[in-house]
Order: sequence, then structure tokens, then C-alpha cells
Amino acid sequence: MHGPEEHHHPRIPHASRIERARVLVVGAGGLGCPVSLALAQAGVGHLTLADPDRVDVTNLPRQLWHRAEDVGRNKAESAAAGLARAFPGLSTEVLPERVDADNVEGLFRSHDAVIDATDGVATKFFLSDVAVLTGVPLVYGGVLRMQGQAMRVEPGGPCLRCLYEAPPPPDSVPTCAQAGVLGSLAGLVGSVQALLVLELLAGAARRVPGETALHVLDGRTMLGRVTRVTRAEECPGCQVTAVPSFPDEASACSR
Repeated sequence: MHGPEEHHHPRIPHASRIERARVLVVGAGGLGCPVSLALAQAGVGHLTLADPDRVDVTNLPRQLWHRAEDVGRNKAESAAAGLARAFPGLSTEVLPERVDADNVEGLFRSHDAVIDATDGVATKFFLSDVAVLTGVPLVYGGVLRMQGQAMRVEPGGPCLRCLYEAPPPPDSVPTCAQAGVLGSLAGLVGSVQALLVLELLAGAARRVPGETALHVLDGRTMLGRVTRVTRAEECPGCQVTAVPSFPDEASACSR
């Protein structure tokens, strides 16, 4: 554990593995903030925060690390500063730029796991493809309106393209401004993503070859369900042999 919390919380199983872990969080907004908080609370040794965006006043009500004085500041830098205030012993690295085709492979290979806390649908498929290429586990997460999802992409298991085949056409998915996102639901999805990573880092993940679980959370009913996802035959995402092109898309939702 980091900071004063270590005196108040019992150590979790396999904590030494978690303390040695390096986790890359791509996105420091609506999902990235609660993910990084949960990982730091659990004692993850190092977090790399990547985000090219800057804090906007509209982010403040639902993105916990950003304060009024951070408006205009890079989000990764602001989130790292918030983590340092709460967890002085946590090692952090800031990447105030986008994760793209030029740097993504090196970033994946230098971490034990990656969190998708992005807001672009095509970017999520890009990160899934790189997870397959590198063999580094990725935890996908997404929130739109009152529904959220989270799923782990691991070597030998299904990827995001096994689930959805391909990103939807541009403009077919409403943006945050158009559809809205419930901030507390983003916090819940981010916490689930953190749990999926911690389960993996601790060696406690239950695996079935060629299968994974999609966790779906409904903010209207306060119910969740788990859907079994199997690896699709001849899935192009499962056959990636080189870093794909980075998608050119506008910002969408989870930040």
C-alpha cells in the first residue's frame, strides 16, 4: 500500500506481485481517474499515465484528480499530481501525448498490463490489436449514457474484434455531448477495470482457453451481467503481426 493507508488496510493476497507491477493507463479522465485511484489503493507499484488532452472546467465534477486550478493543464500531469498528493510513495510517469503507432509497442512491452481508459471507439480496437501483437494484457472499458462495459483481452483469448468485429462507422456512435455519461457509472466501470487488472497481477484470474468475460453494468437498474465471449474463427484482430495504423477520430466519451 502507498502512504498512510498501509496502516489501516490488510495486505491483499500476492501483494508483492502487485507492488512490483507496472501498469499503463491510457486516458486520465472519466475512467482513468477511478482506475488509477483503485490501483494505487491496492498497492500497484508504478503507474504510467498517458493523455494528450487538457483539463476543462466541465471535467471537474466527475474526474476526481483534477481541480479548478488545473484547468488548462495536461490531464496526465494533473492526474499524476493528484496521485502524488494522495499516495506519496507511488511511482508515476507522465506521458502528455497520445499513445499512437509510433510509441504504442514500446509502451505495452514495458508494462505488465494496460488499461484502456480512452474515449474513442476506434482507439479501443487499436489498443486491442496491440495487446494481441505484444501479448501484454489489456483491460477494455467503455461508458455510454447509462451503460458500461469492461473486458480483459489476454494472450490466447478473444480480442475486442471477436466481440464487435470492427469499429462502427464514424458518426454512428453519439459523442458525450450528444448522449451524456453518468459520472458515477464511469467510476464504477473504472473500478471494475482495476479489479480485472488486480486479479491478473495477483495470479488469481480464472482462465478458460479461448474465452473471456464481458462485464456489463446497467446504471438504470443497478444490475450487472456477465456475458461469455469466445474467440472468433479467423478473427483479423487475433492475427495481428504488426502495429496497425493509428485511427484518426474525434474525441467521443469517457473523458
